[in-house]
Amino acid sequence: MTTTLDPVTRTQAYFDGGWHSAPRTFEVFHPGNGQSIGAVADCTADDARRAIDAAEVALREWRQVTGYDRGQVLRRWHDLILAHKEPLARLMTLEMGKPITETRGEVHYAASFIEWCAEEASRIGGERIPTRLGSKRAFSSAEPVGIVYAVTPWNFPAGMITRKAAPALAAGCVMILKPAEQSPMTALYLAELWLEAGGGRNTFQVLPTNDAPAFSAPFMEDPRVRKLTFTGSTAVGRLLYGQASKTMKRVSLELGGHAPFLVFEDADLERAAREVVASKFRNAGQTCICTNRVYVQRAVAEDFTRLLAERTARLTLGDPLLDDTRIGPVVEQAGLDKIQAQVEDALARGATALVGGRATGGLYFEPTVLTNVAPESLILREETFGPVAPVVIFDTEEEALRLANDSEYGLAAYAFTNDLSRAWRVAEALEYGIVGINDGGPSNAAPNVPFGGMKNSGVGREGGHWGLDEYLEIKLISMGI
Repeated sequence: MTTTLDPVTRTQAYFDGGWHSAPRTFEVFHPGNGQSIGAVADCTADDARRAIDAAEVALREWRQVTGYDRGQVLRRWHDLILAHKEPLARLMTLEMGKPITETRGEVHYAASFIEWCAEEASRIGGERIPTRLGSKRAFSSAEPVGIVYAVTPWNFPAGMITRKAAPALAAGCVMILKPAEQSPMTALYLAELWLEAGGGRNTFQVLPTNDAPAFSAPFMEDPRVRKLTFTGSTAVGRLLYGQASKTMKRVSLELGGHAPFLVFEDADLERAAREVVASKFRNAGQTCICTNRVYVQRAVAEDFTRLLAERTARLTLGDPLLDDTRIGPVVEQAGLDKIQAQVEDALARGATALVGGRATGGLYFEPTVLTNVAPESLILREETFGPVAPVVIFDTEEEALRLANDSEYGLAAYAFTNDLSRAWRVAEALEYGIVGINDGGPSNAAPNVPFGGMKNSGVGREGGHWGLDEYLEIKLISMGI
């Protein structure tokens, strides 16, 4: 299963039954060198309304397709994505600067959600429910929510799309996607492959835009759009949550994080240091579950920090298209400015940069380890989204938990210990939706684990049956006999 698709030439939007150019376009730039890789259709509110009208028609047809047959289409989509692994990976690297070795892995990660949902599509049903009355029979039916509006981020241009689209399409919903303006071409590539797989007309529409507020307004106002799924900042998530309430839409929000990583004195320090590096510096620190704050117990702080600094110093910063690059550029100037401001603030308050600490030109920032970080430092209060690991010393388990939970966010947290009782206590006490105990990548386990946060990190879950349930309405059918 192959196509002649050139991944950087699909710049039209897909909606209302076809590929459409637009009167205006916006440029997509490669963060590695600042060069344009193409001009993409800049869709408008009028285009959004056309997409909603088309989705309404598509929904009537797609929801009637059997779960088994929807699963077969998803299976073909999965296979096509894997067949296009190299051009997809290269495109993601060009769009947002993630090292090519990571984007290759993301292709498999993205495809895994489709594979799991393809298998589950034929299992969506209901159940017979016992009643107290012999004259009644009760059943439940799981039905598609309807038209879904999805807004996805740039940091996982494929994975964040399929984690939403696969369960929605498996459930019988139709989706209209607004991809991030930094990485719209990957989304358009996925739409091309969906159509090639036999995906129904207008079941998965992709409309890039460079004016998100104006473009999104019709979706938030239209009662036919029954579901909003959004991954992005907490500030934007709050805004959309309020807008969605006016038409009582179902809402899934995966928002910001500020993940703590606790290293206790009985931990395997080599393993902990390795996992901090893997978590912190993945995608140059630009993920919502990246380690943001490293807390180390005093008795092992010196040894652990040395190991962390040694591993960090070995990371290769450079061209993300090269196989030996571990740290690429950050996605845009605003992100680099925030990283620099946080590091400068920490250094001004007495922190020391054991490794790194500087921008090196363009959008590149050295992988950095900071020690002696003051509690009031910005980097301990705000999400960083950059390759900087601040290290803070604690004395007791109670202190570690207090520091870890002292955040408005509650997405991911990590703790390393070889004390089984402590592992249970800490796992239960951490106020986070995802907790890794001796595991720096718990959400990588499989596509069927729940992903989502508490507090200001969001609403709902993605992955597994939890993610599928987000796109299903439960109907009670009671029959008198």
